[in-house]
Amino acid sequence: MYRLLKNPIWLKTLVIFILTLGIFFRFINLDKKIYWGDETFTSLRLSGYTTEEVNSQLFDGRIVTIEDIQKYQRTNSQKDFTDTIKGLALEEPQLPPLYFLIARFWLKLFGNSIAVTRSISALISLLIFPCTYWLCLELFGSSLVGWIAMAIMAVSPFNVLYAQEARPYSLWAVTIVLSNASFLRALRLKTKLSWLLYGITMTLGLYTYLLSILVAIGNGLYVLVIERFRFTKTVIAYIIASLLAILAFFPWILAIIVNFHSFRETSKWAFETMPISNVIQEWMRNISYSFMDFWYFFTYFPDSKFNLSFGTYLIPLLLILVGYSVYFICRETPPKISVFILTLMGANSLPLILSDLLSGGYRSIMARYFFPCYIGIYLSVAYLFARKINSRLFITNLWKLSFLALLMGGIISFSVSSQLETWWTKRTLDHVIVPRLINQTSHPLLILENSIPMVASLSYLLNSDVDFQFIKTKQLPIVPNKFSNVFLLESPKFPVNKFEEEQKMKGKLVYKGRKQNLWKLEKNSGIK
Repeated sequence: MYRLLKNPIWLKTLVIFILTLGIFFRFINLDKKIYWGDETFTSLRLSGYTTEEVNSQLFDGRIVTIEDIQKYQRTNSQKDFTDTIKGLALEEPQLPPLYFLIARFWLKLFGNSIAVTRSISALISLLIFPCTYWLCLELFGSSLVGWIAMAIMAVSPFNVLYAQEARPYSLWAVTIVLSNASFLRALRLKTKLSWLLYGITMTLGLYTYLLSILVAIGNGLYVLVIERFRFTKTVIAYIIASLLAILAFFPWILAIIVNFHSFRETSKWAFETMPISNVIQEWMRNISYSFMDFWYFFTYFPDSKFNLSFGTYLIPLLLILVGYSVYFICRETPPKISVFILTLMGANSLPLILSDLLSGGYRSIMARYFFPCYIGIYLSVAYLFARKINSRLFITNLWKLSFLALLMGGIISFSVSSQLETWWTKRTLDHVIVPRLINQTSHPLLILENSIPMVASLSYLLNSDVDFQFIKTKQLPIVPNKFSNVFLLESPKFPVNKFEEEQKMKGKLVYKGRKQNLWKLEKNSGIK
């Protein structure tokens, strides 16, 4: 294998600067982007309330205020840590409790603001840097690859965006890298203590995110391949460490089994169909977005004068870079490196991709499920650049420029996205524009479906004088006469014509959204 040279001073200086920028942008404008549906469920879990309690106490037909809704988005003295665990186990068993317990403790110390709630994710995300450096030392035996990999992750829009989200993803990314580094260390040292450490990190991963099981399976496949499918002491050690992790995780496995109906109910969205051409297109976008995404601005604002739409032409180049880096690492490295990268990526991505291809779902377009795969991609690209910028050929300068361009693309990306209220990880433009229009009126009433994520998200964006009224499944609400400004957030189940027909109201279209339209309802003057 080609021997990597020592770290050049210019590269260390550059990476330190890039790391500083990456850390800064993980904490800037934490409350800028809208607090979207998934995050409101995080706050619901941290509050200790359940959706059943919200449905019975909030959606009871009465006029509801912002304060009424926010009650279920804050920690309180009536609920404690056990209520958080209970809510997850009963209603969202696919989400293990480790992140939520850490976040609840954080909120008890510093309050319930959006910035505080998201800051624990940003803080946890910083651990990815030392863990990545350690992983590169174990895998490549090279600090140079470690420096480059840290730089790539520091400016990756994918990493920065999820570091600013009140969800378990930044903790999951850390546990993935940490468990894999400890796994390689156990293979190298072959001691009981090193395998115990691997079992502990695997347990942390399982208690963070359920898809960590795919990471552990990937490690198992790697051991089998490296040991040439022989039942060696190393294979036995891996099995024992895995069994210990599963045994430690068994209480939550039991919770999943007991509440499997909730598990299925909260996952049924993933079985909706999507054309395979659209799915493949999303795959390519997600891979490119893992390095830069500044052109996404024009998905929502195509007429903006701030024109960076040329970035879409970089997508094929980024896909070529990723493909070549994986090919290069398979061609130029021994199996202990190339097989590790392939199992890390494949064990996570192939089950999701194949399940979509066979069932017609679209789980595989959710970039957040592919953290292990993207980490494998970052490692491959980092190794490629480490090799290319250290050769003594004339083309080396082109590789250096390419590396700088990749970093610059990431910097531009989070410089743009940090100033906006929504981005591709949320895709909630309607919830940005609708509150602006409603907030321009005096003491309005907003009528909408009794959807917890939608209602809770809007409660962070609307003025405190806005009241809510909810549509029940088979009955339209009676609109009180005291409101002069009445708005309807239309849905397919409850179109505006139902109000026009049943309550003799006239609807005026205020905003035509991507998923929902906003109407202003007025009493029909022709009806007495």
